[in-house]
Amino acid sequence: MEAYRLSREKFSSNLSGIGAAMKGARWNSIGIEMIYTASNRSLAMAEVAVHLSFATLPDDYMMMTIHIPDDISMTRLNVADLPVDWNKFPHPSATQSIGDKFISENLYCVLQIPSSVTEGDYNLLINPYHTEFKRIKIIDTKKFIFDQRLFPS
Repeated sequence: MEAYRLSREKFSSNLSGIGAAMKGARWNSIGIEMIYTASNRSLAMAEVAVHLSFATLPDDYMMMTIHIPDDISMTRLNVADLPVDWNKFPHPSATQSIGDKFISENLYCVLQIPSSVTEGDYNLLINPYHTEFKRIKIIDTKKFIFDQRLFPS
């Protein structure tokens, strides 16, 4: 299977959860490494675009295509499995607890989780501590230009 990640150029040559660990995010607390990817390119773009404005739009984004072997260990959570407020902004701490538990239990390499940005799409959260992680590879990286119509002035 392929997954996608939109990343600044200086971070696009390797897969790391260090950035997520530095700030924390919807599915991980500060200090917990996790790699956020999306099941399609449009979702990868949307997940980044919600945090930007035209004034803060960097011009060095790269779309990473990531190969996840079909037989890699994965689990899936659906909306029904999540707290009622899972997709609110700012995110509740309950969602971080879910991701932190996924990492600490270390049972699966990938967690498929609903996107809070695009209903019906899924993000793929990767556990960089899992023994199967070394099988996940970046197979392509291309310059990504945001369509400026997304950020009307």
